[in-house]
Amino acid sequence: MRRYEHGGDVYGNPHIELDFSVNTNPLGMPNTVREALIFHFDTYTRYPDSQCRELRSAISRHENVPEDYILCGNGAADLIYRLCYALRPCKALVLAPTFSEYERALEQVDCQVSYHFLKMENQFELTDDILGEITPDIDILFLCNPNNPTGRLVPSDLLESVLTRAKKNHTTVVVDECFLDFTAGESAKSYLEEAPGLIVLKAFTKIYAMAGLRLGYIIASDTELLDKTNAAAQCWSVSTPAQIAGLAALNCTGWIDKTRRLVVEEREFLRDSIGRMGITVYRSEANYLLLQSERPLYKPLLEKGILIRACENFAGLDASFYRIGIKKREENKRFLQALREVLNG
Repeated sequence: MRRYEHGGDVYGNPHIELDFSVNTNPLGMPNTVREALIFHFDTYTRYPDSQCRELRSAISRHENVPEDYILCGNGAADLIYRLCYALRPCKALVLAPTFSEYERALEQVDCQVSYHFLKMENQFELTDDILGEITPDIDILFLCNPNNPTGRLVPSDLLESVLTRAKKNHTTVVVDECFLDFTAGESAKSYLEEAPGLIVLKAFTKIYAMAGLRLGYIIASDTELLDKTNAAAQCWSVSTPAQIAGLAALNCTGWIDKTRRLVVEEREFLRDSIGRMGITVYRSEANYLLLQSERPLYKPLLEKGILIRACENFAGLDASFYRIGIKKREENKRFLQALREVLNG
């Protein structure tokens, strides 16, 4: 069985009291979503709508894009794999470090993967250095915006340049925006008409804390590609509870704004507090922080019931890097106290 290499493995660590290894909304799941799941309980005996018609209609209104531009899936990871199965790219370009499932999905179709390494001295920000690597032999490029685990947004002018270069070279660009709602960044969906090779990936997992329900979607103007991607999945890949939860989440007025305010305040609180302890904290616009410490942190914190994300399995990082999610003030204070105890050893 493949080794689990993501955050959130509380099942392998049952004594965990605080899970800082995941990047879901610190506010948790909206109450309206919980209530909808309970209210519609009796409908779970029926097969789900395999075309997600009602949900796609709601997403269309939410995203202000045509309904036939949307394909739903069993979480973002499911759609990443399905895209690779549908496109069968020969050569791909991914950032390093970034979300590891891009590379894993590409390996499933025997795709050659090239890395664009982000520079630590540049706070891991993506620069126009990447443009020269988008060559005619690159079939697909994965961009995570904001990037995971660095939390850095792709500058809007650079994103436009990337899409222009990719269009010229017939390169498909997948922009993963699963964390974008936590930021003030702009979605790439505004380029859908002028960049037919653009695919925008989103999920309910993070912003609505629905990781266990598994619900994501892609937006693309290439409806033929969406048909191929849809054909690469099993029928009923999106469960009835997931569809009901998604519909309820889209009706949560003010949820995203409330979340952003909390994330900005707590991110700065954590960054300042950790920085004063002598640990390097990299700049982030997302709901998580990338840390670097010469002192081991993972096991000592684990012994205190706190799980963080060790980042040594990210291409471009080593065992001195860790990622922590942003939580509410009381939880953040408990984390900081445990970290001080570890450092004071």
